[in-house]
Amino acid sequence: MKTNTITKGKYMTVLDQFKLDGQVAVITGGGRGIGEAIALGMAEAGADIVVAARRTNEIEAVADKVRALGRKALAITTDMMEIEQVQALADQTFKDMSGLTCWISNAGGADDRVPRTFLEMPERQWDFQMNLNLKAVWTGAQAAGLIMKDNGGGTIINISSQAANRASPHNGPYAVAKSGVNNLTQTLAIEMAPLGIRVNSVSPGPIPTEVFLEFTGMSEDDIPKMGKQFGVPLGRIGKPEDIAPACVYLASEASSWMTGQDIKINGGL
Repeated sequence: MKTNTITKGKYMTVLDQFKLDGQVAVITGGGRGIGEAIALGMAEAGADIVVAARRTNEIEAVADKVRALGRKALAITTDMMEIEQVQALADQTFKDMSGLTCWISNAGGADDRVPRTFLEMPERQWDFQMNLNLKAVWTGAQAAGLIMKDNGGGTIINISSQAANRASPHNGPYAVAKSGVNNLTQTLAIEMAPLGIRVNSVSPGPIPTEVFLEFTGMSEDDIPKMGKQFGVPLGRIGKPEDIAPACVYLASEASSWMTGQDIKINGGL
């Protein structure tokens, strides 16, 4: 016997609730790593995809992969620290893709990727990390929300980090910014609920992206032993593909009664 739910007068199976058919999703920082995995996962679930980042060649390559999955795709070169470009990204998406139902703020990281204590931190590095990892999440939510509120609502998913919930020596500004992302997510969720917009976040544990490897001074050869090195209870380090299913869930009808929440994906850390 199939388990069913009633949504808008129609019966949907549990698996049907995870489908993203008819959705248009923007993924910032979508040219590689976690962003690329999210873009492809959302496309596999049925969404059309807009990939945004500063490296045009990378987002075009991801867009090609999305099209190979049978979905529409658009690559829009965007500096997420420039509010005018963020607003233009949302506007172009709505115009060219005839909709905007999901916005995923994944762009983040550090500038020169050098570990520092707070006493050693130049003001420029603090400002850069606050602007990229926190301010860009707000500007993205604002740009998307202004469109969604007049067009049937939608979902906003902010990629945070487990660093937000603990002391992070030598990586302080990043952790502080991600703590801000968590509170911003909760506040946006309350403010936007009456507008039909749900806002949630996902907090990955250690995943060996390009930024992670440069910051830690490790290489891809070190990946097989990272699980043990970082004390991950499940025994392995994370993969970008581990994050995509959570985003599919948060963008889908399956999470229709969920907002202001954070999903932690960290192997048990």
